[in-house]
Amino acid sequence: MFRQIKKKRPKANAEKDEIVGIVKYHRGFSSSLLNNQRDIVVWLPKGYNSYKKKDKRYSVLYMHDGQNILDPKTAYAGKDWRADETITKLIRKRKIKDIIVVGIYNTPDRLDEYSFSDKGQLYLRFIIEELKPFIDSNYRTLTDRENSAIIGSSMGGLISFYAGWFYTEVFSKVGCMSSSFYYHNDHALKLVEEYNGPKKNVKFYIDHGEDGLIRGQKMFCLLTQKGYVLGQDIDYYYAPGAEHNEKEWAARLERPLIFFFGNK
Repeated sequence: MFRQIKKKRPKANAEKDEIVGIVKYHRGFSSSLLNNQRDIVVWLPKGYNSYKKKDKRYSVLYMHDGQNILDPKTAYAGKDWRADETITKLIRKRKIKDIIVVGIYNTPDRLDEYSFSDKGQLYLRFIIEELKPFIDSNYRTLTDRENSAIIGSSMGGLISFYAGWFYTEVFSKVGCMSSSFYYHNDHALKLVEEYNGPKKNVKFYIDHGEDGLIRGQKMFCLLTQKGYVLGQDIDYYYAPGAEHNEKEWAARLERPLIFFFGNK
């Protein structure tokens, strides 16, 4: 059943205590590829269930570490990305179009699933071959690559990069926030540095605070050397003094959302 959740009036300096918008949980979603289960949370924009919008279809943003994106009760250290509030605000101000968000919970195998290990490659196939068809069958989505985006932070940013780099036919927009580009001896950086093919038709968003200063800047520079143009198919942001946590990613989330889904 869909659950309509209304926002309570927040107290001064208080954390929100409810999710803003419509959410549906798919508990224990199974993967035959990974031989495991995880929860999936789907966030729907206001009006999704209204009669006036019954034929409307939506772009989809897939987000890793799904327990951290909407609800402080499930988020790491009690701080979530506030994706529901940020997206709702941007839609209300007509800065972005309506979108659906699919939050993919992590598992105890997070490091392996979010890297380019054998399990990480299976995790990407799980999203593309098992999860995305389920979402497209059960929600009114725009299924093409132009309307499919993926984003994450830290290791989630790393696996998002791989998703875009290797599956351009599926994803056209990739968000890499404070990404662990150092992982596996700078594998992602070397991958771009050694690439000599045509520029991949993907929009990249890359940011970092103090946590990824060297490698975040290097990835941005490498991609521009491959032909990506700032403001067109790549965006880069450095947040001076920012730490490596959900609170900081929440503060920066508007930028990739507008870059990917902005109303022109």
